[in-house]
Amino acid sequence: MKKYSINFITTIVLAIILSQFLPWWSVMVAAYVTALFVSLKHGAVFFVPFLAIALLWMAHALWLSNANDFILAKKIAVLLPLKGSPFLLIIVTGVIGGLAAGISGLLGKQCAMLFGTNKH
Repeated sequence: MKKYSINFITTIVLAIILSQFLPWWSVMVAAYVTALFVSLKHGAVFFVPFLAIALLWMAHALWLSNANDFILAKKIAVLLPLKGSPFLLIIVTGVIGGLAAGISGLLGKQCAMLFGTNKH
């Protein structure tokens, strides 16, 4: 359980720091680097970074959208097949970021196994 928490928190902190200097794909770098150094097993390799970044992106999107009364989110939700729901748009945003981070976490675990930095 401790490794899960360390990986989760490290992924979020690293993603926040990297997002100050890099574009949206910085979450993938954060998940990759965290997976290289904090070894997880089985499905947790995908789901821990997925949840970390999904929650981060959903919280950030909610915070930004709330600041302008969800005006832009409503307009984008109309353009996409989301029936104008800004909250559904925020969920989709989180899922997309989570998928990117989860796949990057899998790649980080595979590279760690290849280079021998992890024993698992």
